[in-house]
Amino acid sequence: MTHTQTARMHVSLNAKSIEASVAFYRALFGAEPTKQRGDYAKFTLDEPGLVLSLNAAAAGAEAQGGALSHLGFQVAGDDELDALRNRVTRAGLTISLDEPGVTCCYAVQNKFWVTDPDGNAWEFYRFLEDAPTHSVGAPATGAGLEPADGGACCGPSTCC
Repeated sequence: MTHTQTARMHVSLNAKSIEASVAFYRALFGAEPTKQRGDYAKFTLDEPGLVLSLNAAAAGAEAQGGALSHLGFQVAGDDELDALRNRVTRAGLTISLDEPGVTCCYAVQNKFWVTDPDGNAWEFYRFLEDAPTHSVGAPATGAGLEPADGGACCGPSTCC
C-alpha cells in the first residue's frame, strides 16, 4: 500500500461496532477504509489531512464506545520524527514511551509518546509498512504508557 508522504493529524476512537462506525465514516468521508480488520479500521485522508483509526471497544466495555483512545500526528520520515522528538525534549516535556520498529494496529511504525496534564496520550509516528498482525510484543497501556502484560495495542485505554 502506498501512503502519501505528508504530515497528517491522527485521531484514534474506540468503537462499539467497527462495522457501524466504518459505514458512518465511509458515508461521511465518501471514502473507503485504507485498512480494515474485524477489530480495527483506518481511514487515511488527504483532504483534510487525517488518519482516523477505529478500535473495537473491549468486551464488556460497551460504555467506552466513542471514547477518545489517543491523538497523534503521522509524519513523512524519520528525520521529521527525530526533529519532533528533539523539540519536545528541549521544551522540557517527558517522552512517555519511545517505540522504534513497533508492530501495532496492523502496521510497523517508529513512534514516541507524550502525555498531557489531563492524561491524554499523544502519538508521533512514521508508518513503515503494513503488518499481518495487530501487535507484537508488549503493548503500551493507559496514560502512563507503561508496558503491559498481554492484551492488544490500540484497545481502549491503550495506545498505538
